[in-house]
Amino acid sequence: MYSVALFGRKVFKGFSYSCVVYRPLSSQSSNGDDDMEIGFGRIEDFLNESWKGSNSDPNVDEKPSNLYDSLNPEGNYSARKGFVDGVESDAAKILEILHQDGPGFVSKPVLTDLGVRVSGLLVREVLLGILKTINYANKNRCAKLGYKFFVWSGEQENYRHTVNVYHMMMNIFAESEEFKAMWRLLDEMIEKGYPTTARTFNILICTCGGAGIARKVVERFVKSKNFNYRPFKHSFNAILHSLLTLNQYKLIEWVYHQMLVDGHSPDVLTYNIIMCAKFRLGNLDQFHGLLDEMGRSGYSPDFHTFNLLLHVLGKGDKPLAALKLLNHMKDIGVDPTVLHFTTLIDGLSRAGNLEACQYFFGEMIARGCRPDVVCYTVMITGYVVSGRFDRASEMFDEMIGKGQLPNVFTYNSMIRGLCMERRFEEAWLMLKGMESKGCNPNFLVYTTLVGYLRNAGKLCEAHEVIKHMVEKGQYNHLLSKIKRYRRC
Repeated sequence: MYSVALFGRKVFKGFSYSCVVYRPLSSQSSNGDDDMEIGFGRIEDFLNESWKGSNSDPNVDEKPSNLYDSLNPEGNYSARKGFVDGVESDAAKILEILHQDGPGFVSKPVLTDLGVRVSGLLVREVLLGILKTINYANKNRCAKLGYKFFVWSGEQENYRHTVNVYHMMMNIFAESEEFKAMWRLLDEMIEKGYPTTARTFNILICTCGGAGIARKVVERFVKSKNFNYRPFKHSFNAILHSLLTLNQYKLIEWVYHQMLVDGHSPDVLTYNIIMCAKFRLGNLDQFHGLLDEMGRSGYSPDFHTFNLLLHVLGKGDKPLAALKLLNHMKDIGVDPTVLHFTTLIDGLSRAGNLEACQYFFGEMIARGCRPDVVCYTVMITGYVVSGRFDRASEMFDEMIGKGQLPNVFTYNSMIRGLCMERRFEEAWLMLKGMESKGCNPNFLVYTTLVGYLRNAGKLCEAHEVIKHMVEKGQYNHLLSKIKRYRRC
C-alpha cells in the first residue's frame, strides 16, 4: 500500500510541480499536412486498460474475430465447421434476396419461404454484410434493407435480438447518417428492457459528436436510469471513460461536475481520467491540484497514474524528474514496465530530447525490461522526425535482429523517413515488402508515400501507388481524401 503522501513534500512537489505545459513536437510533414497520431504514445490508450481487471461485461465485446471463435471451442470441430458454413451460406442467400427488394419485389415473404433457422450468428452475418457495403451512394438503401431484415428476424420464433444486434443495427444507421432512426432504436431498446451499455453510449457519442449534439447524448445518459455501467464502479466512470476514448475533454469536465453535484465521490480511475483531460486542455494548475486532492482523499497512485505522470514529465522535457519518479516507483515496490518507459520516451521524443530518449531506452534494458515493437517504433519515429534517418534505420535493423516484427506504424515511419531522404524507390519497395511479410498498409501509409511523391512532382509515381491501393481493394471509399490528386 502506498500513497501520494509517501512521496513527501519535496519529492512529491519535485515531480508534480516541476512540469511545464507540454510542448507538442512541432513538425509538419513535407506534404503540407499536420503530422497525424500514429497510434501509440497516447495516454488515453493506456488508461483505457484501467477496467480490464474487473468483471467483464458480456455486452462490451461486440463480436468475435470470426464465427468459429464464437462457438464452444470444446465442441466437435467438423460439426462446428458445418454449422458455420451453413450460417454463411444462409446469410449469402438472405443478402441476395434483400438486394432484390424494391418495386415489384417484396423481400419479407421470400425470406420466410426460405425456411432458414434464424440465430444470433445468422443475424450478425447479414447485418455485418450490409454494414460493409455502405457508401455515400447507397447509404439510404442500406439503412432500409438493414432495418427490414432486423424487423423480420426479430419476429421469428425461438429467436430474440441481443444487445449486440441492436448495436450493429445502430452502427448501420450511424454509417448511413440516419440519426433519427438511431434514436428511435435506442428508445425501442429501453422500452423492451434491454440495458444501454457503455458500447451504446460510444456509438451514439461517436455519431452525434460529428453532428454537434454530443452534449445532448451525455445529458440523456447522465439522467438515464437504464444505463448498464458494468464493469465500471458507477455510470459516471463509464461515461467519463467513453469520453476519454473520444478525446471529448470539455465534456469530461462537465460530466465530472455533474458527478460531484450528484454526490458521487471520485475513485482512482476517475482521478486518472480527469487529470488526463486537464493535461490535454493545458490546465496544469488544475492537474496538479487534482493530484494533491487524490492523495488527500486517501487514494494511492496506481499503474496508470504513474504512467500519466511520466507522460507529463516527458512532454515537459523533465528527464531528471522522470528518473527520480522511476526510482521512487522502484523504492515503493512498483516496478516500472516497458509501458512506463515507452510513455516517457515518447513524450521526450515529442519534446525533441533524443539524448534523453536514448538514455532511458538503455536504462529500460538495464532494468530488465525488453523493448517491444511499440517502444522501438517510438524511437524510430523520433529519429525520423528529427531528420536522423541513419539512426532510425539502425534501430529498425536492431529491432528485427532482436526478434521484434515491425507493425504498420513502424513501416509508416520508415517510409516517411525514406521519403524525406528522397529515396522514393526504396520507400515504394518497402511498402510492397511489408505486404509480402503479412503487414497490410493502412491508409496513412499510402497517403504518406503519395503525399511526398506528389510534392516532389512525381505525379505518375503517386498514381501508381494509388492504383496499387485500389487493385488491392483497399480504402477506395477514402480516395477523395487524397488531396489535389491528378491522373497522369
